[in-house]
Amino acid sequence: MALDELKSAIPDYAKDLKLNLGSVIGNSDLPPQQLWGTVLACAIAARSPRVLRELEPEAKANLSPEAYTAAKSAAAIMSMNNVFYRTRHLLSDSEYGTMRAGLRMNVIGNPGVDKVDFELWSFAVSAINGCGMCLDSHEQVLRKADVSREVVQEAFKIASVLQAVAVTLDAEAALA
Repeated sequence: MALDELKSAIPDYAKDLKLNLGSVIGNSDLPPQQLWGTVLACAIAARSPRVLRELEPEAKANLSPEAYTAAKSAAAIMSMNNVFYRTRHLLSDSEYGTMRAGLRMNVIGNPGVDKVDFELWSFAVSAINGCGMCLDSHEQVLRKADVSREVVQEAFKIASVLQAVAVTLDAEAALA
């Protein structure tokens, strides 16, 4: 199992990450599509070739072709949106907030999977990319769809652990 290989690659000084990785993926209460879509979208967003290579095959095996594509779409569109909306939010000139974005985001309206799943994946990617506006927006959509806070937190736990594993393994590779 690729998850075991990934865990075994984590150095001893990051033992907590190894335990957390097993916990957030191996013991998740999320349905398989939500779990593996979140894992795939976050592995892409974490920008670590090794993490993505290790987790992608299992994600692909646990997702329908439509969900696999939608999870990759969530990572792609949110990498654009997170930069755009985070920048708009951080600028002190509030006029930018009134201007038309003029960017295509059609996949959000028609992701090819259940809207809740796509929103969860978009939320998790936004956690990695640190866009407060996107986090709030996607969390509100999820909560209006009766998604529990526990499910939302599960998504950002996955995001945080995968990001930390990616940083750690990439640092070790650079130092090797």
